[in-house]
Amino acid sequence: MKYLPIIQKVVMMAALAALLSSCGIRRHKYADPITKNTQQPDKVLFDRAIHDIEHSRYEIARLTLQTLINTYDSSEYLAKAKLAIADSWYREGGAHGLAQAEAEYKDFELFYPNMEEAAEAQERVCDIHYRQMEKPDRDPLHAIRAEDECRQLLLQYPNSKFAPETQQKLREVQEVLAAHEYAAALFYHHKGSFPAAANRLSGMVNQYPLFSHADDALWLLGDSYNRMGDRFEDRAADAYSRLVKEYPLSEHADAAKSKLEAMKRPVPEADPVAYARMKYELENHTNEKLVTRALDMFRTRPDTTGAAKSGTPTMTAMRPTIPASVPQVPGAAAPGANGSVTSDVAVSTVSDTKELDSRPDARANPPANAAAPSTPANVSSTAASGSPNTDASGNAHPAVATQQPYATNHPLSEKDRKRAMKKAQEAAKKKRKEEMKHHSAQPAAAQSDAQTQAQTPPPQK
Repeated sequence: MKYLPIIQKVVMMAALAALLSSCGIRRHKYADPITKNTQQPDKVLFDRAIHDIEHSRYEIARLTLQTLINTYDSSEYLAKAKLAIADSWYREGGAHGLAQAEAEYKDFELFYPNMEEAAEAQERVCDIHYRQMEKPDRDPLHAIRAEDECRQLLLQYPNSKFAPETQQKLREVQEVLAAHEYAAALFYHHKGSFPAAANRLSGMVNQYPLFSHADDALWLLGDSYNRMGDRFEDRAADAYSRLVKEYPLSEHADAAKSKLEAMKRPVPEADPVAYARMKYELENHTNEKLVTRALDMFRTRPDTTGAAKSGTPTMTAMRPTIPASVPQVPGAAAPGANGSVTSDVAVSTVSDTKELDSRPDARANPPANAAAPSTPANVSSTAASGSPNTDASGNAHPAVATQQPYATNHPLSEKDRKRAMKKAQEAAKKKRKEEMKHHSAQPAAAQSDAQTQAQTPPPQK
């Protein structure tokens, strides 16, 4: 009980400190104030606004800075004042404050692109979306925006002092985006939709090779292609070969080698650069703390401890890919290295209207079988129904080899297959009964007609 007064004093001091901080009495030093000691009116206004920003009086600071901008349009502190307005919104925080800060930073880059602070403004825009980034199973909007803004800083200001830190942020952002794609691929794989899983995994591995679970993704990719049939054996072998070559320290490396040997495919050697990078990542991996892991369910921020610490992040945006099970149309654009279509759609104004008159569908190369000829009225029903062994005139011709069916995203289960087979058998039996009934009814109808004609007296003349 003798420590009770001391505890009460500590609690009261902590509450007082929190109250003073919320009231703006505590000072949060501004990052880069102008220390030039002059008594010019614009400098006095700028110093007063910086003092208000440091003491969390953001609205008053913005009014002062706006007065400086409107009154002294040729001041040397004009650019600094515009940047300070953006910083005040950034410090205020919240969804509204960060949105206003992004707009102000973008305006600063637009008006002062050659200033040193332009890179800082772009770094703040990247950080705004980085701070609002959510877990991989949530909406990836802010993660996508953070990737775009961080990539723009590295491309536009490669020699900036913010480049190394932004590069690491980009690796962490791409870790979250890759985890988002990987979770969707796992869902499709467990569901049995192997073409969809392979499409997701292939695009993700090609776009984000630094992903911490890229080796697991390649292993699932090979398994998905194996389950899709023998036609995709080459793609499965490519996935296993890439796993052995680019991720030699993976726990799936030995199993991938065994798969390649079973397929009678050559086993590639490990890439020395990839081996060194993977070894560095394993040695510098930071494990998440136990308390942080226990409180993970209550957090909205993603876990980026598994993000790569080295390597160049991808500097191109991710494009939609074409699943391997989709047939390629002859004459269509070939997909790129990651399965994405490399051709772009171009729009132009037609100056000659005769082209539209001769080609109403406005297609340069319409398919040969786009418009099938109409069936003549005198063709038999068997020929008109499109029987595979008869032509339009009813003549028999050799059967054409049908193409092997493509893999489907929704394969039938054994129970559904038996139910469909049972329905088909019942339909065939019902049709057979109707045909027999129809054939037996024809002679009876003919006999009845003959008797009717015999009993009918001849017409009187």
